[in-house]
Amino acid sequence: MNQTMKLINTFTDGKEITGFYLLKEIQLKQVQGSGKDYFDIVLGDKSGDISAKFWEVSPADKEAFFQFDVVKVEGTVQTYRDKLQFRIGRMRKARPDDKVNVTDFIRSAPVQPNNLVQTIKSAAASIQDEQIRNIVEYCVAKVEEKLLHSPAAKSMHHNYFAGLAYHMCRMLELGDFICKQRTFLKPDLIKAGIILHDIAKPEEMISELGIVSDYTNQGKLLGHISLANNWILEAAYRHGLDPEDEKVVVLQHLVLSHHNTGEWGSPVQPQLPEAVALHYIDQLDAKMQAVEDALDSTPEGEAWTANIRVIENKSVYRINW
Repeated sequence: MNQTMKLINTFTDGKEITGFYLLKEIQLKQVQGSGKDYFDIVLGDKSGDISAKFWEVSPADKEAFFQFDVVKVEGTVQTYRDKLQFRIGRMRKARPDDKVNVTDFIRSAPVQPNNLVQTIKSAAASIQDEQIRNIVEYCVAKVEEKLLHSPAAKSMHHNYFAGLAYHMCRMLELGDFICKQRTFLKPDLIKAGIILHDIAKPEEMISELGIVSDYTNQGKLLGHISLANNWILEAAYRHGLDPEDEKVVVLQHLVLSHHNTGEWGSPVQPQLPEAVALHYIDQLDAKMQAVEDALDSTPEGEAWTANIRVIENKSVYRINW
């Protein structure tokens, strides 16, 4: 890819831009009162996203542009309602002679997906209790291939290629630290809880290139927490373990309580030391990743990030010393 290409996080108000970007989202809409068609677009690259508008869409344009196309655009950065927006003057699809690839424009975990999945499998294999290990490995095997690319969420945190596996690995690092600091915690349960808490997310979301376009029927009707809970029971049956065995119930509790409240999707609150730890390990990694992403996507020269949803919609100030 052309190394002089302007990254989205360097866009500033009034800047004229010509470059290649990914059509992360594209919707055909009409201007109120006029009946004229336009495209409501989200352009993306590895540095971030920007809302864009392409006015006066022609019939040919409607047949030419689709989600996940790489396009060459010319236009101007503007400020609209205190946010940067890109007004597209001209747009065409990338051609082979442009020598650009869709993978050049997607955000991905900073660690190779194969290494992330191997770390997760190694952590599962290190669980000392055989019955817990069998349940965890069974659940990992159900989604192992999808872990190579699945994001952790649609928009909240780790919402990029292999983001879920990266989230789990960072949590495993935090879990290892907290177990050494708080020796009353059972490392087997911390590892199991971390690996299992979001293990069903690949079945909850429909994603391509790390971008979630929708939720599956199972995701909408059951959600990843209920799905993972069912998988634990399924694994117990497969390995001849009584579903009422305390180990099975404890693993279910870790998954069911990790969001902490019913408002966030958990039917029960954490009532095991390891469940309390799991909830806060999850929260710490998710919130700090959201802050890091906001800082990375903030244009150079701007001191404040955009509002960050997972920290009560507050913005963060970037210190430059």
